[in-house]
Amino acid sequence: MSQDGFAVVSPVDGSVYLQRPYARAGEIAERMIAAEAARKAWRRVPLAERGAILLRFGEEMKARAGQLAEAVTWGIGRPLWQADETPRLALIGELLTVAASGTLADTEFQSESGIQRFTRPVASGLHLSICAWNYPTAMLGYLVSQPLLAGNVVILKHSPQVPQIGELAEEAWLAAGGMAGAFQSLHLSHQDAEALIAAGRFQAVNFIGSVAGGKRVHAAAGGTMTSVHLELGGKDPTYIRADADIDRIVGDIAEGCFSNAGQSCCSVERIYVDQRIEARFTEALLAEATKWTIGHPVSDKAMLGPVVSMAAAERIRGQIAAAVAAGGRTLLSVTGDMGGAAYVPAMVLAGLDHSMSIMRDELFGPVACIQTVSGDDEAIALMNDSAYGLAASIWTSDTERGLALLDEVEAGTVYLNRCDHADLYLPWGGVKDSGLGRTNGRVGLIETTAAKSFHVRTLD
Repeated sequence: MSQDGFAVVSPVDGSVYLQRPYARAGEIAERMIAAEAARKAWRRVPLAERGAILLRFGEEMKARAGQLAEAVTWGIGRPLWQADETPRLALIGELLTVAASGTLADTEFQSESGIQRFTRPVASGLHLSICAWNYPTAMLGYLVSQPLLAGNVVILKHSPQVPQIGELAEEAWLAAGGMAGAFQSLHLSHQDAEALIAAGRFQAVNFIGSVAGGKRVHAAAGGTMTSVHLELGGKDPTYIRADADIDRIVGDIAEGCFSNAGQSCCSVERIYVDQRIEARFTEALLAEATKWTIGHPVSDKAMLGPVVSMAAAERIRGQIAAAVAAGGRTLLSVTGDMGGAAYVPAMVLAGLDHSMSIMRDELFGPVACIQTVSGDDEAIALMNDSAYGLAASIWTSDTERGLALLDEVEAGTVYLNRCDHADLYLPWGGVKDSGLGRTNGRVGLIETTAAKSFHVRTLD
């Protein structure tokens, strides 16, 4: 990767999958002019018409499902049979459209004779949306569909690991009848993106990615009055109480650890198990983990392919080795077609504690990490002993007690008897190093707007 362009090295086989040039100064200037020209015009398009275009955008993306899925598989290694995210993207658009009519309507306040008061959500303006690679199609629902529906215009900087997805999205937008300039995909270098942010060229920046990347965006926006929305990493904990129904829940927990090779911001990365049931739970999890086969993501129908890169695989293996050196135990490593250095099998580790990096630092790999606890108090203390706070879960047969414990957990989303799920009907976002702001539905739409207050005095 250089300032002039970048290459996508596929984790599937280590080959250079494709190459792209970074946008040059002239192209960046032209795109910014086009976005500014579209800003007022797009905001004036009636909400119902904007919604209809967004729905067609979802359908156009579904029409490109094969190309998008191939980009996911060769770019990040997810098995091809799991790589189509277009149904979720389209559903996000549908739910946003349903929510928009009420959410983006005027809100009346107390009035009196000759005085009317109301607020109106108005588009904030030009947004820069920066997308991560791990759910590169579905996340466009939050980064593209949501601000566009609210009347904003968007320039998308997609991850250089999956650049075709941004290109296909812009193509789909225009095919859906979207206004030229209102949504554009641009291959910006990190330096150019930061320079544009620091120059105050955007009214808002929406970022999904790492904590380090989010902090750079936040720093670049400092002093510009740019609104910054950050959805960053996670170190999501789960607590298995002594009264949990292990047989019913263990499959869900395994999926929370291993799906997408553990490369989800809301993957289960810390498992706290009551000491009274540790042996039974561990045995059940080991049995479940053997189902997570690994193989070539195109030619095999395995559950796991490689992780996103050789560097990511080496980092994961390094954290595992450090944990074992400090006293942790590797209980299981699922074997399969280990066709390259980026292939990391599903693993189960036990005997862990918070002195180990693997229980503190984001792992982003298919590893179930188990620590024993004495009960509720220790579990809650350990769940909150983290720099992250995206999501967390508790598993119990006692709903009332479970809800009381969840109330003590420091996280943006908490689950009872569920995990690793970004609910499309609820706001999504984290606390602490997991980010700023919320997305999804009514709350997400409102956060892409500014409340404009109207005080209307009638002169009779």
